[in-house]
Amino acid sequence: MAKKLSHVGPDGEARMVDVGPKAATHRVAVAEAELLMKSATMAAIKKGKNPKGSVLEVARIAGINAAKHTSSLIPLCHPLALTKVGIEFSAPSATRLRIVSRAEAIDRTGVEMEALTGAAVCALTVYDMCKAIDRGMEICRIRLLEKSGGKSGPYMRTERRKR
Repeated sequence: MAKKLSHVGPDGEARMVDVGPKAATHRVAVAEAELLMKSATMAAIKKGKNPKGSVLEVARIAGINAAKHTSSLIPLCHPLALTKVGIEFSAPSATRLRIVSRAEAIDRTGVEMEALTGAAVCALTVYDMCKAIDRGMEICRIRLLEKSGGKSGPYMRTERRKR
């Protein structure tokens, strides 16, 4: 049996899923985003040499704030009382910045969209803060890595592409 889209009603109308009858459980989701950039841009980020301030700290705050406001940005998302949002950075190469966003809540629906939104807005903030020196940056690979909690059970991305 094919799965149905949960936000589409029988007549094709958009709808918010009723999570009222569901039990509140501990929900966790981890998402990532990557930015490809010039090595000079990465060096400037690492040195903290940006007129707008610390690129990674401003981006971290933007990502956390975005996760907290996901239901205002994505129309059919439920507002959630997040218990934790974390943003971590790594530089797997001189031209690649990896952002990992982790969202947690004890609620009736998952936090995948919050983790994804946090990662995406964090990446957009890095772009905004560095565009004066590198308009060619590329935001890529925004994706869910794992999730746990809820009726559908855990999900773990098994495919890990290398660049």
